[in-house]
Amino acid sequence: MGLYLGALLVSIAGLVVLDLRLRLFLFAAPARAAAVLAAGVVGFLAWDAAGVGLGIFFEGPSGLLVGIDLAPEVPLEVLFFLILLCLTAMHAFLLAQRLLDPVRRDLPAARRLAPAASGERP
Repeated sequence: MGLYLGALLVSIAGLVVLDLRLRLFLFAAPARAAAVLAAGVVGFLAWDAAGVGLGIFFEGPSGLLVGIDLAPEVPLEVLFFLILLCLTAMHAFLLAQRLLDPVRRDLPAARRLAPAASGERP
């Protein structure tokens, strides 16, 4: 069916729109974000490969998957889940950093979340 992949893609699209609006990660520094995202996904794929090799992770029967495997016991959806996981982690970290920034702390919440204009500090 591919329902799970569809849900992952909708979720990733929502995070990209949020990122575009707040210039958090992908749209703040695209090259650096791509490198960090790739490193996170590759690291988690290596972790998954180790888990599959040890028999910890396996692909159970499910009608929600598209049926394409990247490797034995690693469905295509894992790649998109890891992208979602890494994007969510970076967004959470950067949002927290913005909200806790002592220079921006005296601003209203809406202004703290807005991206700083061309590197200037309020």
